Amino acid sequence: MTTVHEPATTASTDLSVWPASTTERPLHGDLAVGGVSLAEIADRFVTPVYVLDEAEIRDRCRTYRDAFPDAEVLYAAKAFLCRAMAHWIDEEGLGLDVCSAGELELAVSTGFLPERITMHGNAKSPRDLATALRLGVGRIVIDSPSEIARLAAAVGPDGHQKVMVRVVPGISAGAHEKIRTGTADQKFGLTIADGYAQHAIARILDQPQLELTGLHCHLGSQIISVKPYLAAVRRVVGLMARLHEQHGLVLPELDLGGGHGIAYRPGEQALDLTTLARRVRAELDDACAAAGLAVPRLIIEPGRAIAGPAGIALYRVLSVKRSGETVFVAVDGGMSDNPRPALYGVRYAPRLIGRHSTVEPTPVTVVGRHCEAGDIVAADAPLPADVRPGDLLAVPVAGAYHLSMASGYNLVGRPPVVAVHDGRARLLVRRESLEDIRRRDVGL
Repeated sequence: MTTVHEPATTASTDLSVWPASTTERPLHGDLAVGGVSLAEIADRFVTPVYVLDEAEIRDRCRTYRDAFPDAEVLYAAKAFLCRAMAHWIDEEGLGLDVCSAGELELAVSTGFLPERITMHGNAKSPRDLATALRLGVGRIVIDSPSEIARLAAAVGPDGHQKVMVRVVPGISAGAHEKIRTGTADQKFGLTIADGYAQHAIARILDQPQLELTGLHCHLGSQIISVKPYLAAVRRVVGLMARLHEQHGLVLPELDLGGGHGIAYRPGEQALDLTTLARRVRAELDDACAAAGLAVPRLIIEPGRAIAGPAGIALYRVLSVKRSGETVFVAVDGGMSDNPRPALYGVRYAPRLIGRHSTVEPTPVTVVGRHCEAGDIVAADAPLPADVRPGDLLAVPVAGAYHLSMASGYNLVGRPPVVAVHDGRARLLVRRESLEDIRRRDVGL
């Protein structure tokens, strides 16, 4: 067997973006992940189906802990969350970052300690805040001035809640305009440049039941350069210095968010985590020394970088046809289980599995089954020219923002999630059935 660590000879055999446990089964034209055949998973659980490599999740958690030994690492639940995922994250010593009462309650139902959970979001509902306070969440990140009075009232005069403030440093970073959140022209946070953040912080300090522990800053997603993070450190520490001058305030925490970029196809660049950790720590130390401030504890929130490379999506080919110069390969999933290509133009590297083909690859467009021209799974993907209905396609790096963003479009039903570990496959999340859909529809 050829392991993932051996050099690939062609793009079609390059396993660099697959989980580290991936091995080839050349005689069957198959891959095994976590010691389990992907073709066998497709037969057993039916496609489309998502596969999560538990060992890959755990290894990536440990990589973050090792790279940031003095920081608090929170897994961003929005990337993907289920009870098993929350359990793995908990066992590996990471905290959790949630954006809703649903994510919070699911995590707590697994035994995740609420004081190790941070809640944020640009528009928290009354239920979100009530659930956070009822369960005793560790921190709530304030995102707008109106939240201050609402939260203070919900806490009550005799209550106490730790809070942070999400600030906007005015830095553009991220792979697509829709996922850049560090600039003033988007919906998140309070801007530094115009004094909006300072004004909100002053209002928080007038609420004795709210304890301001630090500042929160999230620049965007799929960032592959260290430089934006260093610029953010300088600007946020500058704000901390002004707050110290104005209010004598010393904030013990600084949350730099996540957005750490990963490679979706062989040859693509990913954020260098070791370099990020080293340079952010040095920049934070230098900036605080220059400002005469104590160095705050760093908090980071990786989501995609932990879940993404651990997931694989399996699809069955339904049809193959040529239209003009383009060959369309249609599969039994699509934008209802992965809207990212339609939203952000994301590109993937699907691979034929389950049979061995000796035919040379040709560029094809893998499309979904939904009634949208934009329902594209992978454009210009090299697949064997003899790809045909019934074939299996495996799409790596499918663990983040696929199922978590899935919809009920065309009432297809969301796919199941299967975990693999040490040669065993087990169901984590069952397939959404037609009966599930019917039960929600209570009117006639």
